[in-house]
Amino acid sequence: MDPRLRFRLSLTIGLAVALAGALWALADGSASSRSVADPVTVKSASTIAMPPTAKSLPAVSLRTVAVADPCGQAAVKEALASGGDDAVVAAFGGGAAFRAAVATGNAPCIDLGDPVRDWLVVNKTRPLNPLAYAPASLSEPSLVVDDTAGPLRTDVAQALDALSAGADAAGVGTIALGSGYRSYDTQVQTYSGQVATYGQAKGDALSARPGHSEHQTGMAADVISCGGGCGTIDSFGGTPAGAWVAENGWRYGFIVRYVAGQTPITGYDAEPWHLRFIGVPLATAYHDGGFATLEQFFGLPAAPAYPG
Repeated sequence: MDPRLRFRLSLTIGLAVALAGALWALADGSASSRSVADPVTVKSASTIAMPPTAKSLPAVSLRTVAVADPCGQAAVKEALASGGDDAVVAAFGGGAAFRAAVATGNAPCIDLGDPVRDWLVVNKTRPLNPLAYAPASLSEPSLVVDDTAGPLRTDVAQALDALSAGADAAGVGTIALGSGYRSYDTQVQTYSGQVATYGQAKGDALSARPGHSEHQTGMAADVISCGGGCGTIDSFGGTPAGAWVAENGWRYGFIVRYVAGQTPITGYDAEPWHLRFIGVPLATAYHDGGFATLEQFFGLPAAPAYPG
């Protein structure tokens, strides 16, 4: 570059910088010399000219993005049509995803009142439909207390056998069925007996009204511990088997349906012996999520009492 040109360019830049510094000092001095009492005029936002750069910024546009509907997915439709509950849960993306979809109302294809499904919820405000429902397939597990225990839904009986074998392998004793399926008519007798013995209020806390019982679904099992002799249902919670089931029942698809401290939600006193089968995928999500009731698990209202 020509030295003279370089000199002129440097001089021009230097003068520009000096001029900018002088203007800044003048403005700053003017502001600092103003008395505190001097009024300060603040221009409104409408009178302030926007810099060209700000004017060129694009406008912000908001739009609503629809949440994906899992019920519209081909895999979910196919699983629902095939009748396999575990397959349906898997199509949703697993137990946790299934629970989240149901609890948020994003699974209209899942009916929590369907008595043939593992995810059925029956309680004091959610009766069975039909009221006198009976499972299509019933079988007895390998270990039962006596002939009055009643069977279970066939797949549930098989799961209870696996649970009992697991307890035996863990060294806490085997587990036997004390009470399983109860027909609508049998539940009439059971409930009436509790009310006759303890009164209406206590009877409602101990036994379900006919048509509102999990035992009527074939998916509920009242169990006892049989280690060197069988105990009773009432004593199950205090046995090593009872503690083991509370910790490991989910591995076999079972949850303890009525636990201590949840009576305001379930309407029932604690029953550590009352196991409810919901299938391994859902029981795993139930356990991993730290849930204590099916009502909480599926985002349902508490059901402490019958409507009428």
